[in-house]
Amino acid sequence: MSDWAIEIQVPPESRQATASQLVAWTGRAVEERPDGTLVSVVSTEASARRCIALLEQRYHPHPPLEMTCSELDAIDWSERWKDGLGPRRVGRTLIVPTWRRDDVTVAGVRLVLDPGRAFGSGEHGSTRAALRLLERHLSRGHTVLDCGSGSGILTIASVLHGAARAIGIEQDADAVEIAEANARQNGLARQATFIVGDVGTLAPLVAPVDLLVANLLRQWLVPLLPALHRTLQPQGIAIFSGMEISEAAAFTPVLESSGFLPLDEVRDQDWWAVAVERR
Repeated sequence: MSDWAIEIQVPPESRQATASQLVAWTGRAVEERPDGTLVSVVSTEASARRCIALLEQRYHPHPPLEMTCSELDAIDWSERWKDGLGPRRVGRTLIVPTWRRDDVTVAGVRLVLDPGRAFGSGEHGSTRAALRLLERHLSRGHTVLDCGSGSGILTIASVLHGAARAIGIEQDADAVEIAEANARQNGLARQATFIVGDVGTLAPLVAPVDLLVANLLRQWLVPLLPALHRTLQPQGIAIFSGMEISEAAAFTPVLESSGFLPLDEVRDQDWWAVAVERR
């Protein structure tokens, strides 16, 4: 049986929310093409048309610019997605897929990763921006908290760059299994640990931490800011990513009113991440 592709053209300010909604509906990753088109894959034509109908309802009376669905050739997409992923350097970190680990020999920080169905392969601008800020602001011996840890890429990178310990909190139990496997692939099962649950509830329970990173949508981040402020040491550093550049102007005043002082930022394609200090 062939799968069906859904292609959606949406304005930049709606892409992240639309992609997240598609992931929630389909349980599969969403590709963002260079022109901004979002592509998701589902197993039946009925599922594809249902997703389109749900998006039309969600954005009524201003739906996405264009939505189409089409049948795909019969391909094992559980393996085919790997074809486009090779080693990628982000800052001082070389991210190497597990199926390419024996092909790459380099000096420096080498992070072996199999994202599976969890978010965080290093291919997305929000992940790369968070990783660059992490490299800049992490100090050796820090305790790190990764909020919404996905594949575990930022949790594991923290330890590889000198953190004494890193904890990832993720509400998706399947993603936690993937993250734990990735930690083992890097020989860091003891230093990089993962918890299934809600960030707002669990983050204060692991306090205090020296640095936290949250690669989440802005609408999810804002309600978490009070809990994350309590989780940090005084003068601790938080890195917030997962926002488009157009959202920076709205998010910065909220940060300042929540007790965070902006220190640094990174822009990667359309994505924006900010490092702040707890006041």
